[in-house]
Amino acid sequence: MGWFSTGRDEAAGQLLKVIYDNIKKKKLRNLAISFVFSDRIKGEKKESDCFFRLVENLRINLVTLSSREFKPEMRKKGLKLAEKGNPALINHWRNLYHLQVTKLIDEFRIDLIVLAGYMLIVGRDLCHNYPMINLHPALPGGPRGTWQEVIWELIKQKAKESGVMMHLVTPQLDAGPILTYCSFSLKGDKFDHLWKKMEEKLKRKILEKIKEEEGEEEPLFRKIREEGVKRELPLIVYTLKAISEEKIKLKEGKIISEGQEIDGYCLNEEMEKEIKNETD
Repeated sequence: MGWFSTGRDEAAGQLLKVIYDNIKKKKLRNLAISFVFSDRIKGEKKESDCFFRLVENLRINLVTLSSREFKPEMRKKGLKLAEKGNPALINHWRNLYHLQVTKLIDEFRIDLIVLAGYMLIVGRDLCHNYPMINLHPALPGGPRGTWQEVIWELIKQKAKESGVMMHLVTPQLDAGPILTYCSFSLKGDKFDHLWKKMEEKLKRKILEKIKEEEGEEEPLFRKIREEGVKRELPLIVYTLKAISEEKIKLKEGKIISEGQEIDGYCLNEEMEKEIKNETD
């Protein structure tokens, strides 16, 4: 399989290392990581450079193509037009970029691509050429976008629960058929006092101001992220295990189990067991 990641934070490296270790320990049979692809190149950001060092230390092929340097004027114009409700140009840019990516990875002859912290929307043709699955830090039907955008939206909505899911990739952002998911409560002893503090802050300033001043260090934001990350690692392992053992098959944009099309496995029980085992 191929592994796509922008490599923008420490979590990107943790995800890759967990899957690599599970393959080496034979917990994920019939799987190998043929290459890691990033839309950044060396020298762009210190976080991705750190991620690249990990990839090289694991002796995995590293393939890169800078999205920032690929037809930058077209991308800039496309993003501006998309903000005004016309996404045609940015979709064209995405397709051109990922056609170049396809040429770079074609030699590896892979059966599956995993997106784990890959920050671009994938071009249409790449979606059609390879089965692709994505880790997304929300429940099915929940907020779309980056994990930061998801968490701020959860806070804005005063959501009672969140979760993590693995889904089939389509050209529509975070909208493909669901393979697996799990949920967790945003209420109770871990959260109630943090919501109360947030409510007090919101009496004095708007949410955008809190985002600007505290960012990812805001306590409620940080706790939601912490609970999500606990589940991301085991969820991706369980999902890949099911695929490697052919308990789940990806066929023509559909997810098949025991000969039937399914709409996502809920793995709450399995995830809570994993978390308990980690803390014991």
